Amino acid sequence: MPTYYLMPLIFVLGILGIAFEEQIKVNKTATALLTCVLLWFILLVDTDIAAATQGFADFLRHAPAEEAAHDVSDYLSLKLTEHLGDVSGTLFFVLCSMVLVNTIDNYGGFKSVAKIVETTNKRRLLWRVAFASFLFSAFLDNLAAAIVIIAVLRRLVPDRTDRMKYACLSIIACNAGGSWSPIGDVTTLLLWNSGRITPYYQIFHLIIPSLVNMLVATTLTHFLLFKKGARLRTLPDVPEDDVADILPQSARITVFLLGIASLMLVPIWQTFFDVPAFMGVIFGLVLVWIYTELMFSRHKRRLRSATSLRMTELLHSADLTTIFYFLGVLMSVAALIEGGQLAAASTHVSELIPSSGLLAGIIGVLSAMLDNVALVAAVLGMYPVDASGALTPFVVNGSFWVFLAYCAVTGGSLLIIGSATGVTVMGLEEISFGYYFKRFSAFALAGYLAGALVYQLQSLIF
Repeated sequence: MPTYYLMPLIFVLGILGIAFEEQIKVNKTATALLTCVLLWFILLVDTDIAAATQGFADFLRHAPAEEAAHDVSDYLSLKLTEHLGDVSGTLFFVLCSMVLVNTIDNYGGFKSVAKIVETTNKRRLLWRVAFASFLFSAFLDNLAAAIVIIAVLRRLVPDRTDRMKYACLSIIACNAGGSWSPIGDVTTLLLWNSGRITPYYQIFHLIIPSLVNMLVATTLTHFLLFKKGARLRTLPDVPEDDVADILPQSARITVFLLGIASLMLVPIWQTFFDVPAFMGVIFGLVLVWIYTELMFSRHKRRLRSATSLRMTELLHSADLTTIFYFLGVLMSVAALIEGGQLAAASTHVSELIPSSGLLAGIIGVLSAMLDNVALVAAVLGMYPVDASGALTPFVVNGSFWVFLAYCAVTGGSLLIIGSATGVTVMGLEEISFGYYFKRFSAFALAGYLAGALVYQLQSLIF
């Protein structure tokens, strides 16, 4: 079946198109959506591909008698709906978290960070930026944290030559912080939502390796890129909040606390009440929405000129391009799952790389060049959870899944194009690929290897 082999070829070409979007001048979202449409089109037209899979055989074996006569087209329609439902949970989580973070920022919640980390000592500022990036990315997500940190750096470090170094280090710190949190990166969110890892197991086993990753990279930057006692070329400029004279102070604090608490409580709702992650973050968004509506009603005159801060307006600022990108990537992988190509690939990969730890490490390095969301989604399709317990690394909270969470996120720091965080900072500060590669790729690699070593040593103890 030529089309059977055509599907993975289209997927690989799509991933390469995403990786080289700057060279081909086509936005990665358009490439991802086109890949998705082509793969599902082939699958739905050439139904013989799905008819030969184990999934269809299992469907016929377990289907009620009145459904057993249904053809493969009915099966694919059902699976398409199921996959779209699973993907939608992740997309709604990302969308709502984006709106929450944007709301907190517009209400001045993050502006106070500038005053907390403010200092003219270059080395001291480096460590404050590193720890702020590490913590913010765990509580929000690494992409949102990077945007917040860059906004802070623009206030604290007016000189661009100085600021580029802090911006590059923040990429490494944000990715390190995002790897130990279930909501810190889209890949960790995928691992959590797919039932591969549980939040507290991930936090407990990855917080130390991730911290080591950040500390090693920051220490190398501290000694090799900044001289002792060096001070900023231009003094920091930390103006008053843009909304300080409009919004009540209590409202700003309340929105900040509600937004952060909504994101931090998501794993708790899921663990203790079995509430899906996207439902937890929607609940938090609704709370913030209701509070701000009541606030506008209470302070009509004072807030007459601040209609841009209403939730109905802030919803328009959601990054739908990113949402559609994830839709294209995740549904493309779903097509390969139903086509049986990923199941076949897992057999060949397992024969070629028998060590699950080595496999996770290689995926981490590949994520520096290819999109880590697509890589992790493909791996999820290749290796289902082993309910029998025969393959220990692939059970729920198995060593492969936990180590993959670390490698796939932090591996993206090896090159500036290896993560959404890096690409965003690259665009915001106009940092070249060569600048990051010459000065920070080695630091990122040292941190990556150090954290991986700590995880492997830690796994011998726990």
